[in-house]
Amino acid sequence: MIKRTRAGISKFIIHKVGNKFNSATNIFSENVITFDEESYELMKPFLLKPFANVAESFRFNHHANIELNEINNYSTEIFTDDTEFIEVSKHIVNHLYEQSNSAQIKTGDVIIALFEDVEYKDVVTQALGIFKIENKINFFQTFMEKDSLDVFVQQGISTKKLDKGCLIVNSTDGEGRVVLSVDNNNYDAQYWIKNFLNVKYADDNNQHTQNYIEMCKDFSEEIKEDYGSQEKSKFLAKTVDFFKENEDVNIQDFKEEVFEENEDLKPLFDDYKKQFEEINDVLVRNQFAISDIVLKKQKAKMKTEIKLDTNIQIKLDIDAPDASSEYLEKGYDEDKKMKFYKVFFNEED
Repeated sequence: MIKRTRAGISKFIIHKVGNKFNSATNIFSENVITFDEESYELMKPFLLKPFANVAESFRFNHHANIELNEINNYSTEIFTDDTEFIEVSKHIVNHLYEQSNSAQIKTGDVIIALFEDVEYKDVVTQALGIFKIENKINFFQTFMEKDSLDVFVQQGISTKKLDKGCLIVNSTDGEGRVVLSVDNNNYDAQYWIKNFLNVKYADDNNQHTQNYIEMCKDFSEEIKEDYGSQEKSKFLAKTVDFFKENEDVNIQDFKEEVFEENEDLKPLFDDYKKQFEEINDVLVRNQFAISDIVLKKQKAKMKTEIKLDTNIQIKLDIDAPDASSEYLEKGYDEDKKMKFYKVFFNEED
């Protein structure tokens, strides 16, 4: 998460990246852009705003030596001597081009910008931004023709959503330089994060919280298969409640509280944790401090609807873990030979 109140763009250039698979070549600019005031006031928030709420951070990775990571080296060159900004920006685009190993990798504009006075965790420093624009929108342009207004269609970059972007903060910790990333056009999970940037998640509380909740979400699908949608939703609601009511997660305390009504789920949860770690190549910590911002984002993604084959849906409140047990009953009607849910309430909205 960054703050952009004092941030400014000191260098900015646009290139075009092709697709190696389709033999589409790159197009390079030879000069940086000098903004007029109106363009600058639109461009800066367009590039930086997506990172304001990014909680998870990455660190550069390499199987042999971190000094062999291309983007790590290119960012270091620019931070050390920004007079080489244009040439290094071309190297970055060439590296991106080399990752286009399939037809689905899109060509597009590549914006590379050097920012000053970006604030990250109370440190004010430089940041290097690399942004790829893959989709453009159609818009109407009007013009005067023989005393009448006419109209034609043009294509341009929408300021509402950034397709792909990363922000490399000139700040390091025990794991290396901080990297933030967004990808709103995620057609290839490997292309941007792994192949181009070659980064891994930071070993911090944001990531510990993320891993644990992702594991619980996946485990809820196992519960659904064996115990039904009501038990799945109850588990998710109890998980959220535990995270909201505690500052830290201890896995033993978590299991005691969440599986209080169904002890049989404890060993299944332990087995699933091992399976999740192996499949996803992650370590799910048994104890860690909870990240509230990650909890908030993950909670918004949780689905607690019970969808029935009679075109009826029952939506359970993720913030009310006891509601399902107290006010929702499941049964079987012998006359209709159908299952049913009985819902108790006082008033309806």
